Amino acid sequence: MSGANDTVIRVRGLANRFGSHVVHEDLDLDIRRGEILGVVGGSGTGKSVLLRSIVGLKRPDAGRVELFGEDLSALPARRRSEMERRFGVLFQRGALFSSLNLQENVALPLIEHAGLARPDAEDLARMKLALAGLPRHAALKMPSELSGGMVKRAALARALALDPEVLFLDEPTAGLDPIGAADFDRLIMTLRDALGLSVFLVTHDLDTLYTACDRVAVLSQRRVLVADRLPVVEASDDAWIRDYFHGPRGRAASRAADNAAPAGGQATDMETP
Repeated sequence: MSGANDTVIRVRGLANRFGSHVVHEDLDLDIRRGEILGVVGGSGTGKSVLLRSIVGLKRPDAGRVELFGEDLSALPARRRSEMERRFGVLFQRGALFSSLNLQENVALPLIEHAGLARPDAEDLARMKLALAGLPRHAALKMPSELSGGMVKRAALARALALDPEVLFLDEPTAGLDPIGAADFDRLIMTLRDALGLSVFLVTHDLDTLYTACDRVAVLSQRRVLVADRLPVVEASDDAWIRDYFHGPRGRAASRAADNAAPAGGQATDMETP
């Protein structure tokens, strides 16, 4: 795993405001190649807003966001479209098209952005669905016929359609039962290792943080309060961090991760800058 110099996303001085309400101010964050970065914070700290700012769905009020060394907002349309193919996004509720079956949902970006003919796109879509852990017969199902876990996997398959280098996940285990959430965590780790992905993962799931994340970034006071390995984050004297990581749920998640460590534990021990 590369160190701090191998940065795929660099955020500097980011500000986001909605009218007089300031969500982020002078926020800095780096995402490194090949890591799974968990992003946590209390309600209203702007976790999803940060994700949307990085991928270009919300223009920041100030600051700079660089993907692969380039400012996405400053690129001409053609170059921006090329850059957007290098990342995939899984939104919190899946955001599948309800009128399309799974195969068609995944094939759509392959047709629109990669220019594939429909039969080729649907062949590849079936492969992506299998990669996300869905059975072959699921390809022709409609989103309304799926369980919550299957929706997440289908949305993941679509996020992977264009072979991205960076994967953005917004609360990927929200609404899943503990077994389904644990399965999804393992899937993300497996895909990261197999495909060489960098993963930006917004979550409130402590089990996910302890099981899958190499580093954790905590949003508080309109900025990133700390971004480091979990032992460093846990040692912070910030009141919210203490309550979050040292409460009953945090202690239980930490013990569970320690017990599972011989079978894999946290995916990677990232270098601290």
